[in-house]
Amino acid sequence: MRWDDIDKQVCSVARALSVVGERWTMLIMRDAFLGTRRFDQFQSNLGITRHRLSERLGKLVEHGVLVKVPYHDRPVRYEYRLTRKGLGLYPVLMSLARWGDEWMDKGEGAPLEYVHQTCDNKIRPTLTCSECGEPLRPEEVKPQLGRALQEIAAQLENGGESLEDIPSLLKWSM
Repeated sequence: MRWDDIDKQVCSVARALSVVGERWTMLIMRDAFLGTRRFDQFQSNLGITRHRLSERLGKLVEHGVLVKVPYHDRPVRYEYRLTRKGLGLYPVLMSLARWGDEWMDKGEGAPLEYVHQTCDNKIRPTLTCSECGEPLRPEEVKPQLGRALQEIAAQLENGGESLEDIPSLLKWSM
Protein backbone atom coordinates (compact mmCIF):
# COMPACT_ATOMS: atom_id res chain seq x y z
CA MET A 1 0.00 0.00 0.00
CA ARG A 2 1.24 3.46 -0.87
CA TRP A 3 1.49 6.12 1.85
CA ASP A 4 -0.94 8.33 -0.08
CA ASP A 5 -3.58 5.61 0.31
CA ILE A 6 -3.13 5.04 4.05
CA ASP A 7 -6.32 6.95 4.86
CA LYS A 8 -8.35 4.31 3.03
CA GLN A 9 -7.54 1.63 5.61
CA VAL A 10 -10.25 0.68 8.07
CA CYS A 11 -7.92 1.63 10.91
CA SER A 12 -8.14 4.71 13.12
CA VAL A 13 -4.35 4.88 13.56
CA ALA A 14 -3.75 4.78 9.79
CA ARG A 15 -6.40 7.42 9.17
CA ALA A 16 -4.95 9.71 11.85
CA LEU A 17 -1.44 9.26 10.48
CA SER A 18 -2.66 10.31 7.04
CA VAL A 19 -3.16 13.77 8.55
CA VAL A 20 -0.53 14.08 11.31
CA GLY A 21 1.97 11.31 10.54
CA GLU A 22 4.71 13.53 9.17
CA ARG A 23 7.34 14.77 11.66
CA TRP A 24 7.05 18.46 10.78
CA THR A 25 3.30 18.27 11.29
CA MET A 26 3.61 17.15 14.90
CA LEU A 27 6.17 19.89 15.57
CA ILE A 28 3.79 22.45 14.07
CA MET A 29 1.07 21.12 16.36
CA ARG A 30 3.40 21.29 19.37
CA ASP A 31 4.12 24.94 18.60
CA ALA A 32 0.42 25.69 18.05
CA PHE A 33 -0.32 24.32 21.53
CA LEU A 34 2.49 26.50 22.90
CA GLY A 35 0.85 29.60 21.41
CA THR A 36 2.45 30.01 17.98
CA ARG A 37 -0.08 31.40 15.50
CA ARG A 38 1.70 33.10 12.61
CA PHE A 39 3.53 31.64 9.63
CA ASP A 40 6.77 33.50 10.30
CA GLN A 41 6.73 32.43 13.95
CA PHE A 42 6.33 28.78 12.96
CA GLN A 43 9.14 29.09 10.43
CA SER A 44 11.47 30.83 12.88
CA ASN A 45 10.74 28.36 15.71
CA LEU A 46 11.08 25.25 13.56
CA GLY A 47 13.70 26.20 10.96
CA ILE A 48 11.49 24.63 8.29
CA THR A 49 11.47 25.85 4.68
CA ARG A 50 8.62 28.17 3.67
CA HIS A 51 7.47 25.69 1.02
CA ARG A 52 7.27 22.72 3.40
CA LEU A 53 5.63 24.80 6.14
CA SER A 54 3.05 26.09 3.67
CA GLU A 55 2.26 22.50 2.59
CA ARG A 56 1.91 21.24 6.17
CA LEU A 57 -0.21 24.16 7.34
CA GLY A 58 -2.39 23.81 4.24
CA LYS A 59 -3.00 20.14 4.98
CA LEU A 60 -3.89 20.87 8.61
CA VAL A 61 -6.34 23.56 7.46
CA GLU A 62 -7.77 21.25 4.77
CA HIS A 63 -8.46 18.58 7.40
CA GLY A 64 -9.97 21.04 9.89
CA VAL A 65 -7.20 20.74 12.48
CA LEU A 66 -6.27 24.42 12.14
CA VAL A 67 -8.27 27.34 10.80
CA LYS A 68 -6.85 30.41 9.03
CA VAL A 69 -8.02 33.69 10.55
CA PRO A 70 -7.06 37.07 9.04
CA TYR A 71 -5.25 39.39 11.43
CA HIS A 72 -4.12 42.10 8.97
CA ASP A 73 -5.91 43.60 5.94
CA ARG A 74 -3.22 45.18 3.74
CA PRO A 75 -1.69 42.92 2.79
CA VAL A 76 -3.94 40.15 4.02
CA ARG A 77 -2.13 38.11 6.64
CA TYR A 78 -3.42 35.08 8.48
CA GLU A 79 -2.80 33.33 11.72
CA TYR A 80 -3.47 29.67 12.35
CA ARG A 81 -5.65 28.69 15.26
CA LEU A 82 -6.47 25.28 16.68
CA THR A 83 -9.98 24.00 16.03
CA ARG A 84 -11.84 21.59 18.31
CA LYS A 85 -10.49 18.81 16.09
CA GLY A 86 -6.99 20.20 16.59
CA LEU A 87 -7.48 20.46 20.35
CA GLY A 88 -8.36 16.77 20.27
CA LEU A 89 -4.68 16.07 19.53
CA TYR A 90 -3.62 17.44 22.93
CA PRO A 91 -3.58 14.02 24.66
CA VAL A 92 -1.50 12.62 21.79
CA LEU A 93 1.12 15.35 22.13
CA MET A 94 1.19 15.08 25.92
CA SER A 95 1.64 11.31 25.71
CA LEU A 96 4.37 11.72 23.12
CA ALA A 97 6.11 14.30 25.35
CA ARG A 98 5.95 11.94 28.33
CA TRP A 99 7.45 9.13 26.24
CA GLY A 100 10.22 11.47 25.10
CA ASP A 101 10.86 12.57 28.69
CA GLU A 102 11.15 8.96 29.86
CA TRP A 103 13.08 7.42 26.98
CA MET A 104 14.85 10.17 25.03
CA ASP A 105 16.09 12.67 27.64
CA LYS A 106 19.79 11.61 27.48
CA GLY A 107 19.86 11.85 31.28
CA GLU A 108 19.26 15.60 31.17
CA GLY A 109 15.67 15.58 32.41
CA ALA A 110 12.52 16.89 30.80
CA PRO A 111 12.87 20.09 28.74
CA LEU A 112 9.40 21.24 29.82
CA GLU A 113 7.38 20.50 32.91
CA TYR A 114 3.60 20.86 32.93
CA VAL A 115 1.61 22.37 35.78
CA HIS A 116 -2.11 21.77 36.27
CA GLN A 117 -3.42 25.29 36.91
CA THR A 118 -6.40 24.07 38.93
CA CYS A 119 -4.28 22.46 41.67
CA ASP A 120 -0.92 24.11 40.85
CA ASN A 121 0.92 20.77 40.81
CA LYS A 122 3.33 19.41 38.24
CA ILE A 123 1.73 16.60 36.27
CA ARG A 124 2.74 13.55 34.26
CA PRO A 125 0.23 12.73 31.55
CA THR A 126 -1.39 9.37 32.23
CA LEU A 127 -3.78 7.40 30.05
CA THR A 128 -6.71 6.18 32.15
CA CYS A 129 -9.88 4.18 31.62
CA SER A 130 -12.85 6.43 30.88
CA GLU A 131 -15.09 4.15 32.95
CA CYS A 132 -13.20 3.27 36.14
CA GLY A 133 -10.34 5.81 36.12
CA GLU A 134 -7.60 3.19 36.47
CA PRO A 135 -4.35 3.74 34.52
CA LEU A 136 -4.30 1.74 31.29
CA ARG A 137 -1.59 -0.83 30.69
CA PRO A 138 -1.22 -2.52 27.31
CA GLU A 139 -1.50 -6.02 28.78
CA GLU A 140 -4.85 -5.11 30.37
CA VAL A 141 -6.54 -3.77 27.23
CA LYS A 142 -8.07 -6.08 24.61
CA PRO A 143 -9.12 -4.71 21.22
CA GLN A 144 -12.31 -5.96 19.63
CA LEU A 145 -13.85 -5.28 16.28
CA GLY A 146 -15.74 -2.01 16.12
CA ARG A 147 -18.76 -1.31 13.98
CA ALA A 148 -16.79 -0.58 10.78
CA LEU A 149 -14.86 -3.87 10.88
CA GLN A 150 -17.90 -5.83 12.06
CA GLU A 151 -19.69 -4.67 8.91
CA ILE A 152 -16.75 -5.74 6.74
CA ALA A 153 -16.61 -9.12 8.49
CA ALA A 154 -20.36 -9.60 7.93
CA GLN A 155 -19.99 -8.70 4.25
CA LEU A 156 -17.15 -11.18 3.87
CA GLU A 157 -19.10 -13.97 5.57
CA ASN A 158 -22.26 -13.19 3.54
CA GLY A 159 -20.20 -13.30 0.36
CA GLY A 160 -18.82 -16.69 1.28
CA GLU A 161 -15.35 -15.34 1.89
CA SER A 162 -13.10 -16.27 4.75
CA LEU A 163 -12.50 -13.93 7.66
CA GLU A 164 -8.82 -14.45 6.92
CA ASP A 165 -9.19 -11.39 4.68
CA ILE A 166 -9.24 -9.28 7.85
CA PRO A 167 -5.64 -8.41 8.79
CA SER A 168 -4.13 -10.98 11.12
CA LEU A 169 -3.48 -8.31 13.75
CA LEU A 170 -7.23 -7.89 14.15
CA LYS A 171 -8.35 -11.53 13.81
CA TRP A 172 -7.44 -12.51 17.36
CA SER A 173 -9.67 -9.74 18.76
CA MET A 174 -12.84 -11.33 17.39
